[in-house]
Amino acid sequence: MSGSPRRGPAVYRILPSLNDYETLRLDGSGQSRLMRWQREGDEADRPTGLSAEWMDDSAPRSDFPSGSPGAPVLSRRLAERFGDELLSAGSLVPVEIGNGRRGDDYVLYVVDQVVDCLDPRRSSKPKRNGEIKRPVYLPQALPARLPAFRLPQFPRAVQWNGWAVDRLLGLTGDQIEARLTWSEDPTAKPHPDPWGF
Repeated sequence: MSGSPRRGPAVYRILPSLNDYETLRLDGSGQSRLMRWQREGDEADRPTGLSAEWMDDSAPRSDFPSGSPGAPVLSRRLAERFGDELLSAGSLVPVEIGNGRRGDDYVLYVVDQVVDCLDPRRSSKPKRNGEIKRPVYLPQALPARLPAFRLPQFPRAVQWNGWAVDRLLGLTGDQIEARLTWSEDPTAKPHPDPWGF
């Protein structure tokens, strides 16, 4: 993502960069429960915590160590530096790291806000899992004041507004990869496969 100023709203998927930072593997049952809550909305499945393990304990810790599209994990330090605006779209729950070191303090960002702002006529058809490779948003319906939101058509993925991505990149430097999924700026080029690895 370039550092040039953005014109108009933009939406991104963010994930850990491929630089030499440590990433987390989330507990499968906890992640399944989170996805069930995202899909069905049953409060009994709403996560109150999550378990994880570091993939390789030798690399430096990242402030954004999870590539799961629906389970953004942030260091508590990053969440605090981002500020209270993060809580306008959801809540933070603790992540218990089985092979963690002293000082590892991470939280799962549980995004509550589901906003129907997709233009279904101009967007690509959702895949069977709900993934929309080429979304087109209705600018007047886009929740631009929120840092992040989810779509009813693809509830298992967190969509990030451009201003929030700019702030996260400013706070983490090269620890995050930001993939543009849509922009109101006609000269902007969306990532060809934003949800892939």
